[in-house]
Amino acid sequence: MTAQDRRDAAALLILRIGLAWFIFLWAVHKVITPKQYQFLARNFDGVDLSLSQIYLAGGVQIAICALVVLGIFRYASYGALAAMHFYTLTRRWEGFFDPFAVNAKGFPINRNQVIDLAVMAAFIALLLMIARDHWSVGGWLRRKMGARWWH
Repeated sequence: MTAQDRRDAAALLILRIGLAWFIFLWAVHKVITPKQYQFLARNFDGVDLSLSQIYLAGGVQIAICALVVLGIFRYASYGALAAMHFYTLTRRWEGFFDPFAVNAKGFPINRNQVIDLAVMAAFIALLLMIARDHWSVGGWLRRKMGARWWH
């Protein structure tokens, strides 16, 4: 492995862990405060979800975050987190058109939407660089076994 390979692998490890942590926090909140997510689903999506469904969604998201941290089934796990985040973007798109809006107290109200775009860009970069993700279980297995399905 060249010095450049090691730098790429380190950068992607940091990116992978950071993105998984970002989604993990939201997933854990589904388990800790499921009623908040019932309210959001009902009022933003027009869907009534049971507490069991919210716990299940949070659990699945936590499991996918673990796969991403380890770099297992990379295309599927990284893509799943990216798709989850993209769904969030589709629900908050109005704020992208007014990123500098402030409320009566001078607080920026669309700042999170701008952050969401940066996170989506990071997910895209992670997916585009998957072949350079050497410090992952999938990368290790690919080098060891030459098996393409370990991506």
